[in-house]
Order: sequence, then structure tokens, then C-alpha cells
Amino acid sequence: MAGLRLHVPTGEVSLAASTAKTVFTLTAPSNHRVLIRGIEIFFKGTSSTDTPVKIEISRITTDGGTASTPTVAKNDENSGEAPLSTVKSAYTVEPSTFGANMKTWEIQPQTGLINWFPPGEEIVIKGGNEIGIRMTASQAETVSCNVYYEE
Repeated sequence: MAGLRLHVPTGEVSLAASTAKTVFTLTAPSNHRVLIRGIEIFFKGTSSTDTPVKIEISRITTDGGTASTPTVAKNDENSGEAPLSTVKSAYTVEPSTFGANMKTWEIQPQTGLINWFPPGEEIVIKGGNEIGIRMTASQAETVSCNVYYEE
């Protein structure tokens, strides 16, 4: 790792009721590890009676999905290195195979989640591997995420 710190906002993503949706994926470049340092997830819910949204961070073994490509930004804009990872958001066709689930949260959709992983406890993505953030809501919701990582 070269110590290149990056972040990527997904923009707003619509969740359909009772349907799992992949909101974000990150694929590490070949032979190059990536650390997920933190995530921020915010909902636009307005009802206090809405059911919590299930948020999962999982390894993806086969992508094959269709998604948009959000813009990756450097935390230090003067850094000369170019980002090498591949990021996708707002899948319209879901990845075909999810592997091990690494983290799960249930969050009330009037709120959000800010989670920074302690040093040494970051999520490590081995070279060429992929992780995804998938959400399931009982009712239609809108969400936006920011993912902070290091190459």
C-alpha cells in the first residue's frame, strides 16, 4: 500500500421495499491490498415507525452486476498517485454471488451510521477481491454513503 487515502460518495440511492440492494462495491487492484477505514451511511426517512434497515458488508465472489461509477476523490488533492481500485454504486442488476458477511447493522432510517474502524481493525480487501455494502429495507427508503479507504 502506498498510503493513498481516498473517499467516495455514492450519491442518493433508492431502496425498494423488501428487496436487497447493493449500494456500493469496491474491487482492489490485482496484487494490491486495500483497507476500508470508515463508512458513513445516512437515510432520508421521515417516519419514526419505519422498520430498521439491514446493512451488510460482505465479500463478493462473483460480481456480474450492473451499476454506476461514482467519482473517487483523494483526501490529499496534492497526492500524485492515481487511484487503482474499481468502485461501483447503485446497482440495477445485483452481483450474482455474495461470500462471507463481515459486518451487519440494523439502523432506523431517520438516522444513520458513522463507523471508523480502529487502526489494525480495518476491513482488508486482498488484491483482486471485492467487497460490497448491501441493504434491505421493509419500506422504500433513500440512502447515501461515503466510504473512506486506503490503497
